Amino acid sequence: MIVNKTIAATMDQLNLHRQKGLSIGLVPTMGALHEGHLSLIRRARAENDIVVCSIFVNPIQFNNKEDLAKYPRTLEADTALLESENCDIIFAPEVNEIYPNNNEPITVYDLEGLDKPMEGQFRPGHFQGVCVIVHKLFNIVNPDRAYFGNKDFQQLAIIRNMVKKQKLNLEIVGCDIIREKDGLAMSSRNMRLTESERLIAPKIYQTLLQAKNKIADYKNTLFTPALLKQWISDEISSNEPLKPEYVEIVDTISLQPTEDWNGGKTLIVCVAVFDGSVRLIDNLILFS
Repeated sequence: MIVNKTIAATMDQLNLHRQKGLSIGLVPTMGALHEGHLSLIRRARAENDIVVCSIFVNPIQFNNKEDLAKYPRTLEADTALLESENCDIIFAPEVNEIYPNNNEPITVYDLEGLDKPMEGQFRPGHFQGVCVIVHKLFNIVNPDRAYFGNKDFQQLAIIRNMVKKQKLNLEIVGCDIIREKDGLAMSSRNMRLTESERLIAPKIYQTLLQAKNKIADYKNTLFTPALLKQWISDEISSNEPLKPEYVEIVDTISLQPTEDWNGGKTLIVCVAVFDGSVRLIDNLILFS
């Protein structure tokens, strides 16, 4: 396995592989890897000749400087995990390699409103920052396929939109959420939870499952989307120190909130919840 810090070295190596007709799979990450990331690596390994994992904590997608400062950096441990999964290349650049001298003009993407609800309400500019770094990585690696987890459902929809609008020639592969045995969605942020916060965190997913069960027969349910959102918020809030930041039920394509059950089609509930000072996100398809 090769660990690269520079764009030039990464592109040179991948060009040699490409000249041999080998396929390339990319797993973009910010490091602090866990089983969720490794599941993406395994999927990429199964579907490509060469697997690249990028590790870069992207400063321009953070609204909160404290959150950026606290984001875990564990490159040595990440490298060991990736080697055990037969990753071929790690691209782990410094900030100056990606944003030289901090004076590079930043592209502004037309995200067609996909960035406005949910995360967009509370993290202005976040998805612009995501699109900038992901587009850069695509240009550097030029993968045949890129792999993202469905936990960041809004991000995945936005990246697919960006790829389509920029006419990039690659496949975006969305992969299932990987959960702990108690249901908590795996996240690099989980390692920041205290013992008591970690014990209560599974209540988020448990509440989403209960909500889905309440509308299994959506034609006869007394719950409207608005009432169900309120029930989810109240139920999560009843478990200290959990505090919902948002609860939304949206169309999986447009990401727009719904006022009815849309005939039981393509709806997902998405939440952001503070567990103490740690912000966690999760989602669950209600109808598909």
